[in-house]
Amino acid sequence: MTATVKCLVWDLDDTVWPGVVLEADGGEPKPEALRAIRVLDERGILHAVASRGDTAAATAHLRRHGLEDMFSAVEVGWGPKSEAIRRIAESLNIGHESMAFVDNDPVELAEVASAYPEVRCYPADRIAELPQLREFMPAAISPEARHRRSYYRAEHARRVGQAEFTGSDSAFLASLGLVMTVRPASEEDLVRAHELTVRTHQLNTTGVTFDIDELRAMCASPRHEVLVASLRDRFGGYGTIGLAVSELRGGDSVLRLLLMSCRVMSRGVGTALIREVVRRAQEAGRRPAAEFVATPVNRVMLVTLRFAGFEVVESAGDRILLACAAAPEEIGGAGHVEVVR
Repeated sequence: MTATVKCLVWDLDDTVWPGVVLEADGGEPKPEALRAIRVLDERGILHAVASRGDTAAATAHLRRHGLEDMFSAVEVGWGPKSEAIRRIAESLNIGHESMAFVDNDPVELAEVASAYPEVRCYPADRIAELPQLREFMPAAISPEARHRRSYYRAEHARRVGQAEFTGSDSAFLASLGLVMTVRPASEEDLVRAHELTVRTHQLNTTGVTFDIDELRAMCASPRHEVLVASLRDRFGGYGTIGLAVSELRGGDSVLRLLLMSCRVMSRGVGTALIREVVRRAQEAGRRPAAEFVATPVNRVMLVTLRFAGFEVVESAGDRILLACAAAPEEIGGAGHVEVVR
């Protein structure tokens, strides 16, 4: 199966537009490049730039043609393109296997392919066909995917803001004005909810995955509650970053799965979602409980549950059951997050 590209990296001169900006003959963007950029953006595929030249001149040309905001990372300079791609991967926190590169120069393509064989490379004369290739067609496109570029641009602004902030990390966190919205999952949330179960490993209580049909059935079941959490701050939105799937068993409301996107690990918002799950269970007259299954990478979720007041009540092999007797207001550690419903 061909893995879907998450980020397409573009050369600019003689690729996105004909000519060279620094030689004053950089022209209008090619129609096929404009179409590929916009179609793939609608599918939630990010765009970035790895090009030779002067940053200010290239950025000005992109801005002149209304394209600057379409790119989530811009690397323009005179070093190897492979180094630019490495920096883009780090800044966007994506793997090289999820990246593709398009350039008019076969030498540049060969240099990138040699450094990173997992990066898919395409000559500029194939730009028109890129939207039809399987690797540029996600299996499902959620409403959230269409906003992915804005989430990444907001994250870039956060990093810049944090670098310029003169106080402590905790003071910066408090200054963000984090607001988490927790609500029952709807049909339009199911693609993103499934994606979270597949892609989130460290901040995941059980490692279980649910396909879209399973999630849809649980949303309709009176024995289950499926909640999604989205997050925003003064820089913008993070999108849907949390999922909680509970099953009603006797007098308990048992979390079968609680997870948070690793993108928000440093925001300390996991406790805020746990506190909301506890509140909902207790208001319904049920004991909040949670299953936990250890994986090689998810111990942080057990620590988070324990700090939230969950105690082990049953243990069988690698699966444990925890329960919480604490009131929601007694669960600390998330005072910097406002929760709305």
